[in-house]
Amino acid sequence: MLFVIRLATREVQIAGIIPEPNGARMKQIARNLSDGLDGFLIGHRYLIHDRASLFSQGFGMILEVAGNESVRLPARSLNLNAIAERFVRSIKESCLDRMVVIGESSLHRATSQFALHYHAERNHQGLTNKIIHPEFVPFPTTGAVNCRQRLGGLLCYYYRDAASKHERVSFRTLPERPRV
Repeated sequence: MLFVIRLATREVQIAGIIPEPNGARMKQIARNLSDGLDGFLIGHRYLIHDRASLFSQGFGMILEVAGNESVRLPARSLNLNAIAERFVRSIKESCLDRMVVIGESSLHRATSQFALHYHAERNHQGLTNKIIHPEFVPFPTTGAVNCRQRLGGLLCYYYRDAASKHERVSFRTLPERPRV
């Protein structure tokens, strides 16, 4: 599984799930990432990656033509890619280690559902416990607590609905007291 992550916002895109990646597939992934209309790298200058042989010279050339620079991490650098390593740990512990994945399509489904959960429902400690793309009004204090489940209840998100008309608190001014 190949993914890219924006370091500032923690947004993740699964770039490809390939059983046996090769140079031609990696070049296609580079074209998809640097696409001028909807590529994940639009408006970004660098793509930092590890030293895997899959990130070939052809991969780097495609990114360079699109205006992105391919930066290879130094050898034996333990903590230079900590945010990506944290995402790998999160998807393994929360999702993949708890499932029996049968085939590429079930892996696609699991990773896409986790990506939705990661963006719209999971708090991120590196972003001061905020959700990347929240769907709901933050922290309503009244209303029923609901649960959204993904992957058969493996991933859960608890939220409150916005207050209904009858539950809304109206603020009105009190009548003035007579002055003594």
